[in-house]
Amino acid sequence: MEAKMEKRKLGSTGLEVSAIGLGCMGLNFSYGKALEKQEAISLLHSAVERGVTFFDTAEMYGPLTNEEFVGEALAPFRDQVVIATKFGFELDPNGGPKWVGLNSRPENIKKVAEGSLKRLKVDAIDLFYQHRVDPNVPIEDVAGAVKDLIQEGKVKHFGLSEAGGQTIRRAHAVQPVAALQSEYSLWTRNVEEEVIPTLEELGIGFVAYSPLGRGFLTGKINGNTTFDSTDFRNTLPRFTPEARQANQALLDSLSKIGEKKKATPAQIALAWLLAQKPWIVPIPGTTKLHRLEENLGAVNIELTTDDLLEIETASTRIKIEGARYPESLEQLTGR
Repeated sequence: MEAKMEKRKLGSTGLEVSAIGLGCMGLNFSYGKALEKQEAISLLHSAVERGVTFFDTAEMYGPLTNEEFVGEALAPFRDQVVIATKFGFELDPNGGPKWVGLNSRPENIKKVAEGSLKRLKVDAIDLFYQHRVDPNVPIEDVAGAVKDLIQEGKVKHFGLSEAGGQTIRRAHAVQPVAALQSEYSLWTRNVEEEVIPTLEELGIGFVAYSPLGRGFLTGKINGNTTFDSTDFRNTLPRFTPEARQANQALLDSLSKIGEKKKATPAQIALAWLLAQKPWIVPIPGTTKLHRLEENLGAVNIELTTDDLLEIETASTRIKIEGARYPESLEQLTGR
């Protein structure tokens, strides 16, 4: 019997979403072979049928096409779902797949909002994130631009992605931040030191992307796995064969706990995140229906205090090898 999907509130802004959302980037961007449009739409419909109400996309995924898929697929369910999208990258003016820099100037934010509204087929963007902090634009100006869009009724909630504590505070003082989205999982825990306490203090929700370590914590990737030539994991230090071999120890400990709970390593990793705070919402991405169902099954797994202690002990004992991004991209995080 399928349990009913729980809901969670993202901070104190009243934005309510399913306890597990769906990260849509991988439908046609960054992770190798893209789904055909109809396949992507079918998967999104399956997610809605299973109680998912929170979908994450961005202007730069595709670029632009990911928002179009999401907009078309979710149009029939508009009043049941929350769609988050993002601004802040300067796209290739020739329409190529690469971004050419950051751009969070207020006029660009407003231009991106107009494009996203059309592609998503919505009257208002539910949650509009700054994709990465732009060092050339004061965060107060960014928050002010989104505040204008909220007052115009074009955006409902403001979000930040991969921002550090001070940036979050400064933005929140101008326009309340509903959610911060950053990478968070058992193998990426740097947000615990400064970011999570800041969010707790200010009443801001946390959306965890790559909660399964870009697929590593599913147990389906090992030192011998090869990725499609277009898969961006080929560029990540943490995904070199040597790093994967070294990081296998974390997976082994998750599998051991999973066996006791009759759950997969992925389900344990997601249940661990859900157990951290009641305002944390993971958004695992997938292109496969069986994997979607497996991920959503994590809401039914109760981790006891002893289970959490066992995971914590294993996690702190194991040193994760490899940076999560190449240096050029690592510089865009935590600012």
